[in-house]
Amino acid sequence: MKIDLTDTTASKINKALVQGRRAIGTPAVGMVLTMVIVTDEENAYDSIKAAEEASHEHPSRTLVVIKRHARTLRDRTTSRLDAEVRVGSEAGTGETVVLRTYGDVSDHADSVVLPLLLPDAPVVVWWPVEAPETPSKDPLGALAQRRITDLYAVERPMQVLETRARSYAPGDTDLAWTRLTLWRSMLAAALDQARAKVTSAAVEAEADNPSAELLARWLEARLKVKVDRVVSPGPVVTAVRLGTATGEIVIDRPEGPLASLTLPGQPPRTLALKVRATSELIAEELRRLDADEMYAIALRGEGSDKETVSHV
Repeated sequence: MKIDLTDTTASKINKALVQGRRAIGTPAVGMVLTMVIVTDEENAYDSIKAAEEASHEHPSRTLVVIKRHARTLRDRTTSRLDAEVRVGSEAGTGETVVLRTYGDVSDHADSVVLPLLLPDAPVVVWWPVEAPETPSKDPLGALAQRRITDLYAVERPMQVLETRARSYAPGDTDLAWTRLTLWRSMLAAALDQARAKVTSAAVEAEADNPSAELLARWLEARLKVKVDRVVSPGPVVTAVRLGTATGEIVIDRPEGPLASLTLPGQPPRTLALKVRATSELIAEELRRLDADEMYAIALRGEGSDKETVSHV
């Protein structure tokens, strides 16, 4: 069910949510958090779809904030809030409210969002595209226990990564880090099996890949060795090589959803290592709302000095 509201207020939106739940016979129970998505019109559809798919694991109220640019003199001088309320099958397993702000309302979106938050429930803010320089100090980010950004969506990811390192606050995370979960799990399992001290390491990936840089920094921090950044044809991270006294530990994924694992003295084996959809990444982030200490360590590069980049 969809309810369109023009030139509305937060109070009227709350009434529309109650009206919609009554119309479909669904009480407002079972939602575990409020997800706030701050995006533009171009990326709104994909972001909403990802959030709705993630809501099957984490039922939530999703508030989508779209700040509309003024096209006419009237738009520049008029403050207005339009809303689209979705409940039932139109909103996954929760509720979705699309908020389009105009004029001064765009500068104070937090005043619109605050009355719509679920009471006594965690708040997560996700910027699918451009994010503020310091997410924790953003008016919307300040409402949240978890703040999600995505370095893959910016033009200069390596520069923005350094900015995020300087502005990090507990609760910040980035989908470039979440994309590494399977890599980190498999590397940890491989090291458990090999039981050998790592003396050298290399991460192979396409140029300027933020996930590869975070992975290299994480390995430096955990293994206390220098990690070479090696530019490969891609896509994304293609291989990690760990040198030991008994031979190399290698996870290699040149393309596709399968990778090969090679351990010293053992035959190669095949592993499932797919590139996961955005909805899966968001669902993973919603499983924990505390500070991600490993992300903070990787972001700040709290390990050995970085090696010169080479090419393959």
